[in-house]
Amino acid sequence: MKKDIHPEYREVVFQDISSDFAFLTRSTVQTKDTIKWEDGNEYPLVKLEVSSKSHPFFTGKQRVLSSGGRVDQFNKKFGGLSARRGK
Repeated sequence: MKKDIHPEYREVVFQDISSDFAFLTRSTVQTKDTIKWEDGNEYPLVKLEVSSKSHPFFTGKQRVLSSGGRVDQFNKKFGGLSARRGK
């Protein structure tokens, strides 16, 4: 096995800032921030905007897309301008 080709893994805390959810795992990511974890030790911190606790797919709070077509949406928004132009 070749020497010095494998990345240096360390324990890192990933924190979802939108849902105040955090988890401790091993990673090679470099960061300047640190946080004191539940076990009393200080670990590097990576702040996330989206995680499984805040993403709509995992939370079940998905947006429902409209069932109308694009032309119907346009006509509803602009009062049927495309239909009047053809006359």
